[in-house]
Amino acid sequence: MITVVGEAVMDLVRSDQGRTTAHPGGSPANVAVGLGRLGNDVALLTRLGPDAHGTRLARHLVGSGVALAAGAVDEHPTSTAIARTDESGSATYEFAITWQLPDLEPDELLAGSACLHTGSIAATLEPGASTVRRLVERARGRRTVSYDPNCRPSLMGDPEQARARIESLVASADVVKASDEDLAWLRPGQDVVDVARQWLALGPSLVVVTRGAAGAVGVCRAGTVEQRARRVTVADTVGAGDAFMAGLLDALHRHDLLGPDNAGRLHGIDTATLAELLDTASLVSAFTCTRPGANPPTAEELAAYRASVRSSTSGGSHSGI
Repeated sequence: MITVVGEAVMDLVRSDQGRTTAHPGGSPANVAVGLGRLGNDVALLTRLGPDAHGTRLARHLVGSGVALAAGAVDEHPTSTAIARTDESGSATYEFAITWQLPDLEPDELLAGSACLHTGSIAATLEPGASTVRRLVERARGRRTVSYDPNCRPSLMGDPEQARARIESLVASADVVKASDEDLAWLRPGQDVVDVARQWLALGPSLVVVTRGAAGAVGVCRAGTVEQRARRVTVADTVGAGDAFMAGLLDALHRHDLLGPDNAGRLHGIDTATLAELLDTASLVSAFTCTRPGANPPTAEELAAYRASVRSSTSGGSHSGI
């Protein structure tokens, strides 16, 4: 099982034409949904309010194959994010969020998990961030730890102070995914591949940077791999990075690279395997960009797409994503 820890929010997406639509969101929740739809056994430790947004989020999560950990609902309103999209589909966010977690023992929360994933607001906003960090410390060496900083400058304060907190989590993680926008805020003016290599030297086995239309790059001890972005018609980019993260973890699972027994293999991953991981993650992300909101694909949708590609290479045709 993969345990995801972090915020679930209702995204209120406002287009440049002034329309507002509500979509379930929150970076860790999106990752959990992506993993569940891809057929993984996944649990989400989060918080929801006793209101209509909370009910809709819970229904969305459970309907996507995500198990909600105990104590998810408390007395506070469900968190929301106002996501504004421009004419290219890119999104910016404003948050109204409460982040705290039930007071449970780390071993109880992580029982049965091969991997702990966290990131974004959950790892930086108190009082819940302290609990997240205790979970990471407890999981280190006992489970694969995955981390995506998914920076939210409006909530994370001074970038230099945020960088210290974020890089301490990078050092505790086995798998790290960040965006070029994250690194531009944390390490302005620095080449993202150079930063990825610096982060790799802190201890992770794998560091991946997504770069939007420029694709992704992954670094491991065996070398560096570039992954071109798939060309798709973009509805919006809401949840694209989270879908990439889910696709990456799904691919790691399918390559039998998660869990403490596989830590040595993950640490020694070769560039050919890394290229396969990035290809899967890129495909999952591309699917998500073709439809509004954080709406990642199912395993069946990926299988159908891959079958159509195989058909086209043997003389048939396919229409793309």
